[in-house]
Amino acid sequence: MASETILVVDDEPGIVDFLKAYLVREGFAVKTALTAAEALALAESDEPDLMILDLTLPDGNGYDVYRAVSARRRIPTIMLTARAEEIDCIAGLEMGADDYVTKPFSPREVTARARAILRRSSRTPPVDGGMETLRVRGLAIDRIAHEVRINGRVVGVTPTEFRILTALAEHVGQVLTRVQLLDHLQDDGSIFERTLDRHIGNLRRKIEPDPVHPTYVVTVFGVGYKMRKV
Repeated sequence: MASETILVVDDEPGIVDFLKAYLVREGFAVKTALTAAEALALAESDEPDLMILDLTLPDGNGYDVYRAVSARRRIPTIMLTARAEEIDCIAGLEMGADDYVTKPFSPREVTARARAILRRSSRTPPVDGGMETLRVRGLAIDRIAHEVRINGRVVGVTPTEFRILTALAEHVGQVLTRVQLLDHLQDDGSIFERTLDRHIGNLRRKIEPDPVHPTYVVTVFGVGYKMRKV
């Protein structure tokens, strides 16, 4: 069985070589790029299964690379940044990236996050009892087409956002704790603990008439989140 391919993009050769060696040891095929131009060429020619993308590159930035790659094909992406400012993390997630890691990082952590994202990306959304489409008022979640519509309008969501929305809609009216919600996304609930709230915030901006006062995905303070019936 062919190994999953990861494209590592960073302008620091030491980081690229270090991360490549670890990922290869863990069974992945790895392609590397030191510039935005190289990253775009490899993303098109090699069609990697996942991209680990630094935000700072000598001939551009990670945001531009992600936009250009996503315009051709959706590639699950982890963004790397040496900047821990909140705005960098939010911007990457809002664009559709699946996760982010700040430097310095542990290659073991990056590998665990990559495995979790690849597992989610490879799964087919379950269909049971004829419920191919989940409906909550004006919200429709088509699990076959992997499509979200709000009042008939198609809304672009990331794979992570789709799974969050599906989990909440499957338990409409029921509060899901953070741990329960994370369990629907991956095997290791600790991996996305810090990014869950950001994904929820992104979803609200996409589906809520007023994201500040949500009527679909609501917070139950001290407990978790739920999808409101009415």
